[in-house]
Amino acid sequence: MRNVVRVVLIALAIILVVGLLAGLAGSGFGLFTVRRQWPKTDGRVRVDGLDAETTIVRDAWGIPHIYASTTHDLFFAQGYVHAQDRFWQMEFWRRIGSGRLSEVLGEAALERDRFIRTVGWHRTAEAEVDLLSPEARAVLEAYAAGVNAYIDSHRGRLGLEFTLLGLTGTHFDVEPWSIVNTLTWAKVMAWDLSGNMDEELLRAQIVAQLGSQALPALMPPYSDERPVIVPHPLTDDTTRAVPDAAFTTHALGSGAGLGSNNWVIAGEHTTTGMPLLADDPHLGIQMPSIWYEIGLHCEPLGPNCPYNVVGASFASSPGIIIGHNDHIAWGVTNLGPDVQDLFIERVDPDHPNQYEVDGEWVDMDIVREEITVAGWDEPEVIDVRITRHGPIINDVAGGTQDDWSFGWQPLAFSWTALQPGTLVQSIILLDQATNWDEFRHALSYWDVPSQNFVYADVEGNIGYQAPGRIPIRAAGDGTMPAPGWTGEYDWIDTIPFDELPRAFNPEEGYIVTANNAVVGPDFPHFLAVDWAPGYRAQRIVDLIEADDAITLADVQAMQADSSPVWAAEVLRYVLPLPSSGWDLDSRDERRLTEGLELLRLWDGRAERDSAGAALFETFRRHLVDLTFSDELSADLLVRARHSAMNALPALLADEDTPWFDDVDTPQVEERDEVMVRALMAAIDEMAETQGRNMENWRWGDLHTATFANQSLGRSGIGLVERILNRGPFEVDGTIATVNNTGYSLSRPFDVTIVPSYRQVVDLADLTRSVSMHTTGQSGHAYHRHYDDMIDPWRNVEYHPMLWERAAVEADAEGTLVLRP
Repeated sequence: MRNVVRVVLIALAIILVVGLLAGLAGSGFGLFTVRRQWPKTDGRVRVDGLDAETTIVRDAWGIPHIYASTTHDLFFAQGYVHAQDRFWQMEFWRRIGSGRLSEVLGEAALERDRFIRTVGWHRTAEAEVDLLSPEARAVLEAYAAGVNAYIDSHRGRLGLEFTLLGLTGTHFDVEPWSIVNTLTWAKVMAWDLSGNMDEELLRAQIVAQLGSQALPALMPPYSDERPVIVPHPLTDDTTRAVPDAAFTTHALGSGAGLGSNNWVIAGEHTTTGMPLLADDPHLGIQMPSIWYEIGLHCEPLGPNCPYNVVGASFASSPGIIIGHNDHIAWGVTNLGPDVQDLFIERVDPDHPNQYEVDGEWVDMDIVREEITVAGWDEPEVIDVRITRHGPIINDVAGGTQDDWSFGWQPLAFSWTALQPGTLVQSIILLDQATNWDEFRHALSYWDVPSQNFVYADVEGNIGYQAPGRIPIRAAGDGTMPAPGWTGEYDWIDTIPFDELPRAFNPEEGYIVTANNAVVGPDFPHFLAVDWAPGYRAQRIVDLIEADDAITLADVQAMQADSSPVWAAEVLRYVLPLPSSGWDLDSRDERRLTEGLELLRLWDGRAERDSAGAALFETFRRHLVDLTFSDELSADLLVRARHSAMNALPALLADEDTPWFDDVDTPQVEERDEVMVRALMAAIDEMAETQGRNMENWRWGDLHTATFANQSLGRSGIGLVERILNRGPFEVDGTIATVNNTGYSLSRPFDVTIVPSYRQVVDLADLTRSVSMHTTGQSGHAYHRHYDDMIDPWRNVEYHPMLWERAAVEADAEGTLVLRP
């Protein structure tokens, strides 16, 4: 009851405060309260901790270019500007990573915190500190010093979110930024991009409910008709006991569309004779943007300060993640190897803190975690049980912690990111690399999350490298929870870096990655089975091969492409359907005829003004549900809809498959009948939501993007959401288009996954390179750079990736000089 009362009081207080801000804006009070959070971006500021004067020039988009004479000052200033524009985002992210959201958000965040503390991202990050190289430690310390210099001089003015929380009774002291905060963020990023545990649990649920014979149909293997990146080289109770936070804890977004596109085209296929490199990571939609664009420039460039690089960074981490320097350009997509396994542990029923290893009982390691919860008098205490395979992740879900009789088996979680790593070392070497060999050397330190890196250089070379710590198993492939007590399925090593897939100047003259299969079945090491189905990769390959004189504008058009390959595969079975013979009355028969004709005339593009796209996308969802909802339980259907959707083209090719029969009816339903039912259900739904005139239907009226603040943007308090959120905005694209504006089939049609940053680098002339991310550089509501990128982003427009200092200064909106 105390928490219900507290939530009500907070809601009322926020409404009162926001109402006052809105009402007093005319007198200047509200405007002052909002604007006092905004950073100083022009003039001179004295800052302790610098070696020398450092200049920050912001262009017309608010993108800072830092000019420094030492490496320390360069990364100090990067920490400073990240904190200027995004400190609330940084604070929120570090609390996610350390499992401390409950301290400010209360009981609503407790399940997430319990799960994160159980997995122990913060414990691994703390272990990494002692393994840092001197170079990496120096960069992290300089970055943290810059963040703290801004915090110390701007307490009380670090973001409107702090003000709103403070006025409602949630007070906390902002702690100094530490090296561990950055390293913990790397674990958050790895978690969001290493999610094959979801597929492992989904397989276990399917087998528990339907038997192993259902797996090939519901989770089909990668098609040998789709491109590969490097073509030449349990009980049901157990799965139910896994906490929901295992599926919902994400900072970069979640969903089956999480991934990316990148490709690089050799000069033999371009008009300039030099490579073009494109990248667009597909991550969760949020406010502010996940990415922060920045330029890091050493002046003079030399051994004491070897960086001259621009691109996209994370506000919480030093360096550039995606971008280019003087010599090379690179882009990343999620590789998605199987680096997470679940082991079923056998526990001694008389001593629940012991588990079996090779026939003997062994003590678990017990780690006590105390979680402070806002509004609670006492902390929440959990005892994390850790086996040789990792923490038991379903221990927090089922009952009292000293009682194992819940009807499930304990699942220990193995993940390569729970071993201390060297990701920061990789990033700083990558930003300095000048050629293919140095690029590969940098990536040899990139352990998690494994990514598909495409490469191009100013000498005209192109390449691909898959880095990462990927396990070698004694037996099995990690696709299902395995017995943990024998060691039979344990990890025995990791794939050596030089044996991971790579390509350099391949004979095709291009490299395309879109979370599709990296290698074919003859590759000597197991990487994964859960690849994206290859629709985006196929479309990009088709577009490249259709044109042998590709321009930068052509690559931009490829990034904007909104033609779903899945639709073409399904429509080959839908469009020949007759309009009669389905036991429909004359009115419904006319509507079916009209609907089929609309799909036949559709150009196959999921664009916002398209009536055909609106009907097809609605039909897509009904077809999945009418095919599978009778066999799958409601909770399993929610988790399996996307995999089931990908399975449908193969099932449609077999008219006799039993999946189309409704097991809840005495008659036997066939494929064509189910397709007609799905189409009629879609027509009915569209008529209800957009009227009976099909010519007036619009995909954009259904498919919109709302950029919501991660912390308070889903508060349910309209005034707060209007201050912090932006949208809804109509967008083109759909699930698995190149312009991947994906949505959940269980919650259609609001966008959940977006191309979070688009970049095209022209190696013939780096000054012609372009980019754009989703919202804007600023994390401060109502700042001009809070939302100025949204319209150009949704229309797939770009700004120049300014490179030369003269061009940056010519476009400058402010120049801030930091003085020691």
